[in-house]
Amino acid sequence: MPGKLTKNAMVIMEKRYLKKDSNGKVSKTHQELFSRVAKAVAKADKLFPSDADNEKTEKKFFNMMTGLRFIPNSPTLMNAGRKLGQLAACFVPPIEDSMESVFKTLKNAAIIHKSGGGTGFPFSRIRPAKDTVLSTADVSSGPVSFMSVFDMAAETVKQGGT
Repeated sequence: MPGKLTKNAMVIMEKRYLKKDSNGKVSKTHQELFSRVAKAVAKADKLFPSDADNEKTEKKFFNMMTGLRFIPNSPTLMNAGRKLGQLAACFVPPIEDSMESVFKTLKNAAIIHKSGGGTGFPFSRIRPAKDTVLSTADVSSGPVSFMSVFDMAAETVKQGGT
């Protein structure tokens, strides 16, 4: 038995998740959204050797969504079956103890944030402040200095910067 979306849920669905035409007018229904998501999620069965019934999985997932028993996270609703394809909401990209790694991770985090994901960072591999850096015969600034850089970058992305 299909569930009934509340008026507020429909407003949110239209603003955030439903496809719009070139004039910004909603061009898909929530049923079409659920169908697109169910089809994309069910495709995962094909990635592994199994006797899974892709159509059965798709139908079951579709019924769970339309019955409002399970609604996936925002990235899944926005991206499943579309070019980006990012379904996860949370990422923890590694950071090694080098400038190259720190700024590569910062770049990757910006791309993750731009596509609607969130990040957490493991700064534990960065040496403490005032440790010797052999390659420059200087001392390290420590993880807190890099945390500030990541915080500033995250704020820029939130404000729509590139």
